[in-house]
Amino acid sequence: MARKTLIAGNWKMNGLLADGVDLAKGVAAEVKKMGKTQCEFLVCPPFTLLTAVKKALRGAKVALGAQDVHFNAKGAHTGDISPLMLKDAGCQYVIVGHSERRADHKESDELISKKAAAAYEAGLKAVICIGETLEEREAGKTIDVCTRQILGSVPDNADGSNTVIAYEPVWAIGTGKTPTAEDVEEVHAAVRKVLAKKLGKGNANKMRILYGGSVKPGNAKEFLSLPDVDGALIGGASLKVEDFIAIAKNSGQC
Repeated sequence: MARKTLIAGNWKMNGLLADGVDLAKGVAAEVKKMGKTQCEFLVCPPFTLLTAVKKALRGAKVALGAQDVHFNAKGAHTGDISPLMLKDAGCQYVIVGHSERRADHKESDELISKKAAAAYEAGLKAVICIGETLEEREAGKTIDVCTRQILGSVPDNADGSNTVIAYEPVWAIGTGKTPTAEDVEEVHAAVRKVLAKKLGKGNANKMRILYGGSVKPGNAKEFLSLPDVDGALIGGASLKVEDFIAIAKNSGQC
């Protein structure tokens, strides 16, 4: 079943106003130059840049996403942001369960599932992240970890229209280290099987599974041409217009 390739940029905690606007304008201009494409584009800047980036992307087929969300629509949650606020700011997507949130903020699978469900309720699509640490990989637990995270983090009402899965081996994020193409395909295929058991084969076949972890222009084609890889969640390389667009073009899908 054909799934539209998604090229997503996670800017993380990077960018002041001028930098963010320039980056967004640069991405928008390059996507416009590409014309009709088989790819979908997404950028996820820090909360402080959402409104300005939304304006800078005007006229380009680039979706806006956020990097986290609270599971409540409003209330006494100082420092948090609600899904309705993100929707109001122009977001279409939100990342939940990134490994940096799981590690730095001790986020559980249960909490991530609640965030994703709240995102759906507000009309947002959730990019649910999964992935193993180096210790878990060396112990041969990669598939077990990803299976547990899928079963615990993906809501029962997830489907291909409201959810994207992003497999990011923790040890490969920002390190320059990457698994082999065979390793990536093995994990993605296993994840799709788990999704089929949880949500049904039809939903699993429609759901996009992205790869993330030191994705660069030089390795984009190798990873994005794999049967169960439906795009990329890009970190550091998304902070440079030329690298972000080169990944899309080098993928052979856009």
